[in-house]
Amino acid sequence: MTTLHSTTQNVSATSTSPPATRAHPPGWRDPRLVLGVVIVAVCVLLGARVLAGADDTTAVWSLRHDVAQGASIGVDDLDVARVGFAGSASERYLPASAELAPGATAVHDLAAGELLARSAVTSGGGADLVEVPLSVAPDDLPASVRQGSTVDVWVTAKTAATGDGPGRARLALEDVVVVAVPKGGDSLAPQTTRQVIVGVDDARTGNLSEALGLLADGRIVITRRAGS
Repeated sequence: MTTLHSTTQNVSATSTSPPATRAHPPGWRDPRLVLGVVIVAVCVLLGARVLAGADDTTAVWSLRHDVAQGASIGVDDLDVARVGFAGSASERYLPASAELAPGATAVHDLAAGELLARSAVTSGGGADLVEVPLSVAPDDLPASVRQGSTVDVWVTAKTAATGDGPGRARLALEDVVVVAVPKGGDSLAPQTTRQVIVGVDDARTGNLSEALGLLADGRIVITRRAGS
């Protein structure tokens, strides 16, 4: 009787145990797998579009700083800018892959950051210039004079001859281009003169000897032509 009772308990315990389950790998129809594939595909397409958009830009020259009309332009004055142009608009600007022609100068005033248009640069057509240094008192030099300005150079006698009355100014150099206006030193002392370098056309150097004689014997005054 004892053996029968034990067997009955074992059979009852076995019949109430839950069935064993096994983990199965997700099939290709699993929604999570499909969603992951879609996300990856979208990311790849977006990346391709971004790269394609970057390839649509064109490298052109832009101005690193302000450049005055008539001033020379070199590689040191330029930066490379990548711009996305519509249609054939890029043809109006100088590509950064092209070197500037020797003697390139600005046709008009150019601002820092401005794209360098083909029409804004000229080269090879100007005459050779003889550079003439001038020492000018700050009060006799307009503050607006800068590289590329067109000026006239006048000379007044330092002292008028006795009985001749006030001396009259004489035109030493007419319609000349300012090649450079070097910056003063770092000294805290006030400047008594400023150096201005002007360019005289090679064809006009025949009168340069007389002009230099005037400049050496008088007070130099520079006048700037409006719009230059």
